[in-house]
Amino acid sequence: MSEKKNVYIAYTGGTIGMKKNDEGVYVPCPGYLEEQMKNMPELLEPDMPNYYINEYDPLLDSSNMTPKDWVTIADDIKTRYYQYDAFIVLHGTDTMAFTTSALSFMLENLDKTIIVSGSQIPLVSTRNDARLQLITILQICQVEKPIPEVTIFFNSKLLRGNRSTKAHADRFVAYESPNFPLLGEAGVNMKVNWELIRDAPNRALSSFRCLNITNSSMAVLRLSPGISSKLLEKVLEPPLLGLVLETFGSGGAPTDPDFHKVLKRANDRGVVIVNVTQCFSGTVNQGIYETGSGLAKAGVIGGYDMTCEAALTKLFFLFTQHPNDQALVKEKMQKNLRGELTPDEESRRFLARYLPV
Repeated sequence: MSEKKNVYIAYTGGTIGMKKNDEGVYVPCPGYLEEQMKNMPELLEPDMPNYYINEYDPLLDSSNMTPKDWVTIADDIKTRYYQYDAFIVLHGTDTMAFTTSALSFMLENLDKTIIVSGSQIPLVSTRNDARLQLITILQICQVEKPIPEVTIFFNSKLLRGNRSTKAHADRFVAYESPNFPLLGEAGVNMKVNWELIRDAPNRALSSFRCLNITNSSMAVLRLSPGISSKLLEKVLEPPLLGLVLETFGSGGAPTDPDFHKVLKRANDRGVVIVNVTQCFSGTVNQGIYETGSGLAKAGVIGGYDMTCEAALTKLFFLFTQHPNDQALVKEKMQKNLRGELTPDEESRRFLARYLPV
């Protein structure tokens, strides 16, 4: 039996530790999750790791999460990085993909397992998805070889965090990874696709770093048929620095000259506009149709197959690291920094071996 590992659990809030109040509404309840976990005999088994829970105050519904909260979580992990073998972040499900994407950029040169998880039904409920989730993520943390990424574990699936998106509001299969294969799956046995896991850095050459996010002047705009250039102009007004533009299909948008002029003026002013598809899966290619090539001429850059969550948090991150350098932010937005995008045809062919047809 391998030596017991020490796992740090950052409990930020979310459904997993809630219980009903006098009005029958689920609300965060300080101390309740830890109390429930102490009554789980499975967590006391000899093949389970030791764990320590740090309950945040206040506990947050993830709809209230902001970039400042991403920084709090990242700093928490940074402070304890060399004290623990692995890290779990318990988080509400609604904005979990934004947090995991942000953490993937902020936490550089990882060589330890970081899992973000939660549940659709609280642990206190008779029928819930929380119990098995907690048992399994702690078992993954006990695996001898670390998984040096920020991941999401949900409904038996281990996903790369910055490739994940919430796909279902009321099913246990809450999270999917539309453009990247599963990193692992917990069935009768736990299977990890090690060939897909990012390599841990050589500590002698690259030590762990926690990078900050301070700039919050970013937004997302989802196109709809008939959207006006005036509305777009309002969204792009200062102090906005970055915009994720969710377009049609493989990157199409209206060919209205006024629409493109608004984009061009914003680009010339220093705004970085990133084109990602509204589709659940697939990639943006601005060179296929006139509706996409016009965006490129206006200065919009393609976001490849990034999720909206990854594109937005990457903008937050890059504008913090490179303020007032639009050219560098644009360049790095189109580079694969943490496994968040598939940059070339060779990589796409490799991933096609794993993704369903």
